[in-house]
Amino acid sequence: MDLELSPDQEMFRDTTRRFLENEAPLSVVRSLEEDQAGFSRSYWSKGAGLGWTSMLVPEEFGGAGDYGQGLLDLVLVAEEMGRLTSPGPLVPTNVVAAPLVAPGSDGQRQDVLPGIVSGDLVATWAIAEPHATWGPEGVNLTAEADGDGFVLNGRKTQVEAGAQADLVLVTARSGAGLTQFLVPSGTSGVEVVPHRSLDLTRRFAELRFDGARLPASAVVGVVGGAADEVERQTQVALVLQCAEAAGAAARVFDFTLEYAADRYSFGRPLASYQALKHRFADMKLWLEASHAIADGAAEGVHERSPKAAELARVAKAYVGDRTVELVQDCVQMHGGIGVTWEHDIHLYLRRVSVDKNTYGTPAEHREALATLIGL
Repeated sequence: MDLELSPDQEMFRDTTRRFLENEAPLSVVRSLEEDQAGFSRSYWSKGAGLGWTSMLVPEEFGGAGDYGQGLLDLVLVAEEMGRLTSPGPLVPTNVVAAPLVAPGSDGQRQDVLPGIVSGDLVATWAIAEPHATWGPEGVNLTAEADGDGFVLNGRKTQVEAGAQADLVLVTARSGAGLTQFLVPSGTSGVEVVPHRSLDLTRRFAELRFDGARLPASAVVGVVGGAADEVERQTQVALVLQCAEAAGAAARVFDFTLEYAADRYSFGRPLASYQALKHRFADMKLWLEASHAIADGAAEGVHERSPKAAELARVAKAYVGDRTVELVQDCVQMHGGIGVTWEHDIHLYLRRVSVDKNTYGTPAEHREALATLIGL
């Protein structure tokens, strides 16, 4: 993150980095490949103790409140997690915490938020659907009023930690418009189909709703009035995701540059060849632009700028494409060792590739951006 940091933010970033280096180095990331959850609850609780789950929550509910910089502090965590392709549902858990604060009911704030903040509860967001455009226009899962509750029918896909989460925030379409529901794990009528992903620690699932009955108390906010919150959740998710991808790309660029300076070919360092210098210059340009765009989006979304929706989508459209291209170029710079299991670079390529294709692809966000600016 290139925004000017306060002394408190620098300390927070350094503390997060040391914790991740000690608790989740790349050797631990590799060991989680066959782990069903992809992360341990004890690890997540420790991260929550450092503030990973409290930045968007007021102090009265156990959050950082007025003592932090909210989303800007959370971006620091996302970037550090990118540096080590760290495990943990940082994005979905925080995306769920945000709407529980404002439109959520008193019961949801008092009964659910403290558990999310402490790390005892893992939450995730279910919005994407099979064979549908990502975003509100692609939401077809129905919520029909039934007595004093609702019945949900449809499918959700690409739900991060869907099989591990204690709570799922489901975006549905009711007769009145977009409506969101907080669905506890184990709810009758909800089938969870776990999926693996390219990333070694990320787990996803498809959720199938077949007559799932929920009480009226499960509604988050107002029935039919979730459009603004869904947009805010999208912005938060994109900002955190872009920060993580930029952090991963920066780490890869650094160790690739070091490798090229140390590796000799025909008696000269690889880094001394003009053609490779040109490629490094291109990658450095992409990297600095990714940081700048991601930081600009973070600041705009944090301040709730009128341009926040555009900034977040510009960030995903650029960072999503360029970080993958940068890491792929770095794989090529390493030569044969870059495509081996033993080298760590594939861990980063996996992470940025998954980031590129979740919460909407760059192409989908370019299309959404064109709509926003009237093209």
